[in-house]
Amino acid sequence: MRGFHARVSCGTVSCGTGLLVMGRAAILSAVRQVLRGMIGVVLAVLSVVSARAEVAGSAARSPAKVMIIPMRAPIAQPELFILRRGLKAAIEQKVDTLVLDMETPGGALDVTFDILKALEKFPGKTVTYINREAISAGALISAGTDEIYFAPGGVIGAAAPVLSTGGDIDATMRGKIVSYLKARVRSVSEGKGYRGQVISAMIDIDSEFQIGEAIIKKKGELLSLTAQEAVKLYGDPPQPLLGAGIVENMGELLDRLHGPGNHTFVRMEVTWSERLAQYLTSLTPVLLAAGLLCLFIEFKTPGFGVFGISGIVLLVVVFFGHQVAGLSGYEPLLVFLFGVVLVGIEVFLFPGVMVLALSGAAMMLGSLVWAMLDLWPGEPISLAGDVLLRPLANVMVGVVLAVGVFLALLKFLPRGGLWGRMVLETAVGGEPGAIRALHAGAVSGPEGNDLIGQSGIAATALFPSGQVEIAGRRYEARLSMGSADAGTPLLVVGVAEFGLIVEVRS
Repeated sequence: MRGFHARVSCGTVSCGTGLLVMGRAAILSAVRQVLRGMIGVVLAVLSVVSARAEVAGSAARSPAKVMIIPMRAPIAQPELFILRRGLKAAIEQKVDTLVLDMETPGGALDVTFDILKALEKFPGKTVTYINREAISAGALISAGTDEIYFAPGGVIGAAAPVLSTGGDIDATMRGKIVSYLKARVRSVSEGKGYRGQVISAMIDIDSEFQIGEAIIKKKGELLSLTAQEAVKLYGDPPQPLLGAGIVENMGELLDRLHGPGNHTFVRMEVTWSERLAQYLTSLTPVLLAAGLLCLFIEFKTPGFGVFGISGIVLLVVVFFGHQVAGLSGYEPLLVFLFGVVLVGIEVFLFPGVMVLALSGAAMMLGSLVWAMLDLWPGEPISLAGDVLLRPLANVMVGVVLAVGVFLALLKFLPRGGLWGRMVLETAVGGEPGAIRALHAGAVSGPEGNDLIGQSGIAATALFPSGQVEIAGRRYEARLSMGSADAGTPLLVVGVAEFGLIVEVRS
């Protein structure tokens, strides 16, 4: 019995151990199932969140913003102006795609390089749509964009450099230009398939272009391609020669780029202002000189009249030309006008202070330089190279011309007549009615000192300069503060280099 009891006891222990093991296994299995369920729930939630994020992101990204800029004339300054203006607006508005609507027979090489340089600043996608033809400079500009599409009848090619008259360039110079152009094309065509070779074949008449067994261009001719030829596949793996595709119109192109109904677009247009700005910007030094000359003359005459208005208008025209050219906004003009106000306060209200006049003149000249700077949104201001050199040169030439012409007028024009009246000629120490030029002399010495304390009347309005009449004689005079109408009683309180200093008699 004792042994049986032992066996029973031993069997009881074994069964308990088995049950304990089985219980642990069941618990672990249940835990695993719970964890699997929780992980499944988490993954499902994450999947839903991810799907919603993708939908939200897709909604946030659509519709895509597109800006279309026409290149539908010979490549010249107006085309550069509208491109630069459009690019800066596109960068500020975070446009996704820029499309050049191309139909041009070519144009100026320097403008072409400026356009290529401007295109490099756009962070989004650039596309050329060859609506009909991209010849010469048009082919080079097309090479600088990410993709090239063609209208069914589009043609591109014949990009060899020629003189502006259409004649051939000297062989040595042509070789230099062709070598440089091919290098520029390679730099903007890297990683774009055959594009660099194709555009080089359009530039260099002396080279041969061959892919495998297919001769694309023979020596002695320039390459030009139709739309069908441009999208033909070559090589292994096959890739198009130049074009990304052929589309019927601009609407079909935008649908291919971003999907039907998944885009909005803005089309820029070359306006009369771009055409006018082409000439205004080329005349910048002359317009500056004329405007500053008018202001110089205005500051030497009483009151404010035609010369002051003409000077401000001419300088505003300078700002207008550079704003249309895409170089500046309206801020430089506002700074210029504030400078004019400071100079006006100095001249009419607080003459002799000089601080206001110098500050105003500095702001006026600084704003003129600012208006000519080619500044881009989001880029740090760089004043290296031509960015600052050309504006400074224009302003300095304008100032030198204005000062030189003004001094020449004072020296060589007759002292009497219309010019004498314009520069406020006055009889300083002479008989009533007699005329002497403003720069011919000034009241000084004993004669001037004898006039201090004497009374007179304003012969002309003083704003603050003009003429006064004392004891039947006229003198140039200047109010120390404010202005006075003709006939106002005045008192002489001092003598300056160019006339008397007077105050309104109380």
